[in-house]
Amino acid sequence: MNEQVIQSIVEEVVSELTKHQSTKTVPMAVSARHCHLSKRDIQVLFGDYYQLTKKADLSQPGQFAANETITIVGPRGSIEKVRILGPVRNLTQVEVSRTDCIKLGVDAPLRESGDMKNSAPITLVGPKGSLYKKDGLIVAKAHIHMSPDDAERFSVKQGDYVKITTKTERPITLDRVLIRVAPRYKLEMHIDTDEANAGFISTGDVGMLLKNEGMT
Repeated sequence: MNEQVIQSIVEEVVSELTKHQSTKTVPMAVSARHCHLSKRDIQVLFGDYYQLTKKADLSQPGQFAANETITIVGPRGSIEKVRILGPVRNLTQVEVSRTDCIKLGVDAPLRESGDMKNSAPITLVGPKGSLYKKDGLIVAKAHIHMSPDDAERFSVKQGDYVKITTKTERPITLDRVLIRVAPRYKLEMHIDTDEANAGFISTGDVGMLLKNEGMT
């Protein structure tokens, strides 16, 4: 077998391996504590007719980090400069890590974004006012945003849970990672700072989808 034929075979094998790997690779992003606010609550915290101003676009289309921040207050402590993400939501939602919960003195449940019923109470403080939310604080489940085309490629669907392993300096495997599917979504896995610190994960690292664990 001559050298040219061997090189051709090697290139074909590498191409197939790369193709297979790419279908299982998910880019990761670390999501620090933040909040989403309703229009009404923005008015209470920042004043009548106030509108959020954009600091920077986020990776998910149409989403942005606002210049505005608030302070969140629990029974044991407070955290300042919690970034507001836009656009405006129907319901106010504050997302923190488990470590943040300890500092605040609250026991926030692990929830999918938007599932706020019977979540933890929290007080929000802005430059113009404050408000108490009986249901306002969660620890967000690790999740993967993906388009319908991505879902088909990964053989998953909305609401499925998958297992993701990382290839970082301290590799970890994350179980029960929620799949969220929508036409507007860009492929990206979101984890909180506790999960990132445990696995030495930085935004831009990738995880490998190991298997589909099905619905809850």
